[in-house]
This record gives sequence, C-alpha cells and structure tokens, in this order.
Amino acid sequence: MELEQQLAELINDATNYGLPPIVIEKAIAPVLELFAGQLQHLEYYVLQNLDHDWILTTIANPQRSQEKKVIYAFVSVQDARTFQRETNPDLIAMPIPIAQLLFRLFSLQQVDSIIFLEDSQNFNRGIEIKREQLSNLIKQQLKQLKQNPPNIA
Repeated sequence: MELEQQLAELINDATNYGLPPIVIEKAIAPVLELFAGQLQHLEYYVLQNLDHDWILTTIANPQRSQEKKVIYAFVSVQDARTFQRETNPDLIAMPIPIAQLLFRLFSLQQVDSIIFLEDSQNFNRGIEIKREQLSNLIKQQLKQLKQNPPNIA
C-alpha cells in the first residue's frame, strides 16, 4: 500500500484513536510522511509475541552509562529470523505499514526508538527514528494547528 493510502487510512480511523480526523490530517500525517521519507520501504516486519506485543530490546552503552529501549524493524521475515539467531516459536514477524509503525511509535511511551534495519547484509547499521524527535515535531505541528485552525467550512 502506498504511503498516501496508509496516511488516508489513519485519517479515516482517527476517531478509533480518539482524535479528530483534522488533527491527523494536518498535524500528524505530515510528520509521519517526513520520517517515512528517510526510509526505503513502505512496510516492515516487527517481532511480536503471541499476544501481539512488540518485542522491546534494551541497548546499553556502558561508556555513557546509558540504556534505551528499541524495537527493530526488518525488511523481510527472513531478516527477522536471522536477527534472532535462535528460533523462538513464541515470536512472530508481522508486517506493519510504515505509517502505522511510526504512528504507534508516537504513542509508545516505553519505547525510545525504532531501528530500521534496511540492509540484510549488515544488522549493525540501521536508521534510528527516535520517539522523542517524532513526538516533538508532532507537538510543534499541533501547536501550529491551534494557532492557525483550518477553515472547515
């Protein structure tokens, strides 16, 4: 599904998220589109448990005494399997459209970022999208929307 279609779906489902469609259309969708433009694919595979919860990984940087919780997003089911090293029958790699993935990142307070592993040959390098950056841009858009409300008439 093309990105425009994915965004339109989010706008149409806005009330299910407790938001007015205009908020997603004018404030959230442009930010999601901006971040999606940094990535190569329209859909990624995310590891989930049998309850459909995304698998969080804690990454530690001992030099900085810093930890962060990330979700890995893969370009294929095979990449997700390879990354696991050991097969775990309780984990499933589920395809998720990029707009939905970024939208959910915005609302997941316990997640610091999603790391998109674009290269099957190198899992040590990915594109990291931080929830805080995404959230801050959306907040700026919401502030602008409040200052300049769209003409709905």
